[in-house]
Amino acid sequence: MTAVLDPFRFREVLGHFCTGVTVVTGHDGAAPAGFACQSFAALSLDPPLVLFCVARTSRTWPVLAESGSFAVNVLAEQQREVSAVFGARGADKFASVPWRPAPSGAPLLDGALTWVDCALEAVHTAGDHLVVVGRVTDLGETSDARPLLFHRGHYTVTEPVPDALTALMPWPRPDDWL
Repeated sequence: MTAVLDPFRFREVLGHFCTGVTVVTGHDGAAPAGFACQSFAALSLDPPLVLFCVARTSRTWPVLAESGSFAVNVLAEQQREVSAVFGARGADKFASVPWRPAPSGAPLLDGALTWVDCALEAVHTAGDHLVVVGRVTDLGETSDARPLLFHRGHYTVTEPVPDALTALMPWPRPDDWL
């Protein structure tokens, strides 16, 4: 038997999980398209795969899907306005955000911490969302800036962990999270 959960309670509980903020972009040959996305993750090292989730009702996703490629732009702490622009419906989202094309042609947003260029690998239906898997074809340079995060309904950023606590971390340093 499946429990009936209150969607507001579900959102409240899962809002306690901190997520990074990204913008998924693509280009259909005529115009760039993109949307803000918090559900992005590394999936596999061999082959190199990433995933993100998008609402089945998204008007932007079909444009990106048709192109067969996309880029994921990882936003920096100073890009709250960029997140807001790409999280809203309507208007030309790229009019106020400088960008350049990735090798795939997908827009790479100026000021992002880094980017991941992908070929569309698979799409799976999961409830009211789609789980999109991308095969990584190219990677951007990285920045030392802090990432833009979302936690409990608000933007936030990371703070450095004191070295004494860092020494107790059980995983290799500096960024071996895969």
